[in-house]
Amino acid sequence: MLHLRQITKRFGLQTVLQGIDLDLRAGEFVSLLGPSGCGKTTLLRLVCGIEAPDHGQVLMQGLDITRWPASQRRFGVVFQSYALFPNMTAMQNVRYGLTDLPRRAAAERADEMLSLVGLIDQAAKYPAQLSGGQQQRVALARALAPSPKLLLLDEPLSALDAQVRQELRAEIRALQQRLGITTLMVTHDQEEALAMSDRVVLLAKGQIAQQGAPRQLYESPASAVVAGFVGRMNWLDGQVIGEGRVRVGTTIVEGDTRLYKTGSVVRLGIRPEALELQPAEGAMIRARIDTLQFQGAVTQVLLRCEALCGAAGGVLTVELPSGAAAALSEGEVRGLRLPPDAVRLFDVPLSMRRAA
Repeated sequence: MLHLRQITKRFGLQTVLQGIDLDLRAGEFVSLLGPSGCGKTTLLRLVCGIEAPDHGQVLMQGLDITRWPASQRRFGVVFQSYALFPNMTAMQNVRYGLTDLPRRAAAERADEMLSLVGLIDQAAKYPAQLSGGQQQRVALARALAPSPKLLLLDEPLSALDAQVRQELRAEIRALQQRLGITTLMVTHDQEEALAMSDRVVLLAKGQIAQQGAPRQLYESPASAVVAGFVGRMNWLDGQVIGEGRVRVGTTIVEGDTRLYKTGSVVRLGIRPEALELQPAEGAMIRARIDTLQFQGAVTQVLLRCEALCGAAGGVLTVELPSGAAAALSEGEVRGLRLPPDAVRLFDVPLSMRRAA
């Protein structure tokens, strides 16, 4: 449905986007994920027509719309700040973009959209009389009212509290699937992107670092940059000493070394939920429990492990169901196992090489 070809954008001497190639299939929900300054909002503005690329094309079903103004593209857009008219009721805000319809048809369509987002009983209220979540639902209804081919969401949930954000992300996803509308969302919230998307596109320094299904990015990150941004990761420095074997600190860790020669310096990453605590007796690796952080259903266990991190010691994090963590206590020593299939090996980032 939408094709971005070699999109490049500069502001002065700064290149914000460099050679972006991206396709959106009909009915797909795609999230642009990345840290602040990576170019994701600029890319959304280029799709919307608010900005124009310095190089490249934006194609909609094969038609070049690169130089079309935003008004001609007629995409639905929901902004982070809602952008509702304060002097208009919820109903009037939704009807605002329906000027092409007769008055009665516009009123019926606005009714339909407010019903769709569960706010028909709030139709006569002004934005100031609505909660943040309700305002965002009105903004969504307004964006959907003209039946756009593409829905663009610019960090739509970032201004809401955690509980409302979680409720709304489920509602938006269900609504998107029900309507079958192609959607492109910008977010810096990895949990939001993983929960809502068919595909996640991770941007880093103006380029696509990796794209794929949420589970693919989480379980098979293509680089340390991706692994560090999508989910939490424990990092260790090591050196490949043979097939399937990496020396880390004073011990040997097993992992998939097929991409590295013997002697290669690497970074090892392992997810907190993949680390296994065992009885200390007979364990190859031992660690002392430094801190237990209860977080509801999950407890984070912070460990000190000289065998892996050296005497100065970094901290390793293990995530356990809180029921399983209830038997642990701070200061006790436990065995630690790194399952080989959960250990990921990455190149040492260039910035770390320079620092060394």
